[in-house]
Amino acid sequence: MTPVELSRTVLHAVRCAVDEGQLSVVVPERVVVSEPGAGGCGEYATNVALQLARAAGKPPRTIAEILRPRLIAADGIEDVVVTGPGFLNFRLGQEVDPLQDLVREIRAQGQRYGHGDALAGQVVTLRVPYEVRAEVVADAVVRIVATQGGRATVEHRGGRATARHHGGRAAVEHGELVELRPVPAPEDPAPLGPDAARWALLHPAPHDRPRITADHLVQREGNPLFRVRYAHARVRSLGRGAARLGFAAEPGPLDATGADTAVTPALQAPALQAPASQAPALQAAALHTPLSDYPRILTAAATHRAPDRLARHLVTVADAVLPFLTCVLPIGEEKPSAAHRARLALAEAAGTVLAGGLSLLGIDAPEHL
Repeated sequence: MTPVELSRTVLHAVRCAVDEGQLSVVVPERVVVSEPGAGGCGEYATNVALQLARAAGKPPRTIAEILRPRLIAADGIEDVVVTGPGFLNFRLGQEVDPLQDLVREIRAQGQRYGHGDALAGQVVTLRVPYEVRAEVVADAVVRIVATQGGRATVEHRGGRATARHHGGRAAVEHGELVELRPVPAPEDPAPLGPDAARWALLHPAPHDRPRITADHLVQREGNPLFRVRYAHARVRSLGRGAARLGFAAEPGPLDATGADTAVTPALQAPALQAPASQAPALQAAALHTPLSDYPRILTAAATHRAPDRLARHLVTVADAVLPFLTCVLPIGEEKPSAAHRARLALAEAAGTVLAGGLSLLGIDAPEHL
């Protein structure tokens, strides 16, 4: 269990305690877990009980004891010990490779990876002006809010709510009213085409003026949209190459030994081949955090109605996966091995995150580029 997964587990325990009436607090957006301090034990600890004590009107240790049974019952947690004024200390189950677990989780959930219930039952009305950027941002927010169990409708100033929402019939209901007023586009983005136009409007922060230029169309490293879509297309290409070599993705150790040395075709582009001195496991380490952080980013994008956070995180994922792709397929005289199957599984997990994120932004994730 990674720190991010443990943080989500703690948040779920808090939410359950609130739903069952044992705690009366606002569920925090995130919980920090770290190494235990002096007097602590186990692999990780959190001060969430101290954080909630004042709002709950209960001593921190009482809150910790309320949460403890729920946390012990969670998969991957062997024991929970309350120390000091109310710190929760975690001893995790049998040691496993967190990256393998993460890959399996993404493969199991597909493009629903990162979806949750942080906004379950919440209804948000997005009030927007008649302006192209506001319309595009609102459309993306509707999709992103739905990933967290919420529902968003869109209305124009002086007009009625539209039916542009996910998860039910159109209706103006009681809920949060959000004014969406991003800095307008300086000109019509339509000549860029639908995908580049949406990226140009969604990638900048709402207070930044979007650039409506042909730079969004060029296929080069300096174009973030190109890097994101290229990374996805490269992953799909590697999957097709692996199929031609007769193997498929399977999570496992990335640097497994025992690869045969009979000659196989080298299907990777020479310009993308990595130096032999670069260990795949080290390259993969840079990819672990962006992938495991994706659910938190998606929740934050939904909570703050900020699709730009998702767009920028997709760039982070793409920049992390591209160097790793050079070692996925066999090179030269290598035969496909368990390590290659594991590397392909990790690459495909990254591709799933990129495709899911682009879909939420309303942008196509091409198979070929």
